[in-house]
Amino acid sequence: MTNELDTPQGFKSGFVALTGRPNVGKSTVMNAFMQQKIAIVTPRPQTTRSRQLGIITEPDYQMIFVDTPGIIREPRHKLDEYMLDSADEILSDVDVVLWLVDSGEAPGPEDEAIAAKLQALDERTRVILGINKLDALPAEQVLSRSEAYRALLPDADWIMFSALTGAGLSELLKMLKNEMPEGPMFYPPEQITDVFLRDIAAEMIREQLMLQLRDEVPYGTAVQVLDFKERPGEPTYISANIFVERDSHKGIIIGSKGAQLRKIGAAARKEIEAMLDEKVFLDLWVKVEPRWRRDENALKRLGYSSN
Repeated sequence: MTNELDTPQGFKSGFVALTGRPNVGKSTVMNAFMQQKIAIVTPRPQTTRSRQLGIITEPDYQMIFVDTPGIIREPRHKLDEYMLDSADEILSDVDVVLWLVDSGEAPGPEDEAIAAKLQALDERTRVILGINKLDALPAEQVLSRSEAYRALLPDADWIMFSALTGAGLSELLKMLKNEMPEGPMFYPPEQITDVFLRDIAAEMIREQLMLQLRDEVPYGTAVQVLDFKERPGEPTYISANIFVERDSHKGIIIGSKGAQLRKIGAAARKEIEAMLDEKVFLDLWVKVEPRWRRDENALKRLGYSSN
């Protein structure tokens, strides 16, 4: 995936895919491992659209987490197909798969389909079952819920934990490290992701669309940063387009006299400033791109295509 760097003898390294159905906490888990915000998080399913790396480097190992889109059984449009293909491609090219499930819900058909997909992986790919959101599970349900998920993948090592409270997180990290093969350092020690700041900024804008808008509107949005200028002595200038599929959605995002768009911009600017540790001037525009989620060319322009 990258050029190998010189590393000491006995060094361990590898790629860990975070997979599972939508809204089980994959991005929250990666941010918890990284101890900083790398991936956006919202209560809505399918917030993650593209693969996102989080890189941890210690004196004796380098672990590269790959956050994947939530796996669904029936894609509805080209964007869903892209997300599903992206997740499948990642699973076939990692050392360890961390299958994350939500302990607050019983296993369903999507979990069964994911378990079948994981059983079909190359036997050299290790799989760990991570039963997340332990903090939200009543004590009397712990045994039955863990047994229900373990039955789907009996040969996998497993652990119950909470990404939100941190309970069991260090133990999970040790389990993942134990599965790492010996290998080179793939990324410089100071690097924490392979995503450009402008792309993370675009995701933080989209995060606010997911958080502040209702129903189907945020799912039909995409964000493209047009300009990202760091200016000595002045706020960093960021200009971005928010794409929607309908004129009515454009009106919802802008709001009365621009109030909704200003609210989205203010919240996104705060997140971006925290990431950059400097002031930001954020300039947002809303554009209509009809049926972009179903248009292969539009998906490519917006960065949602592996071709």
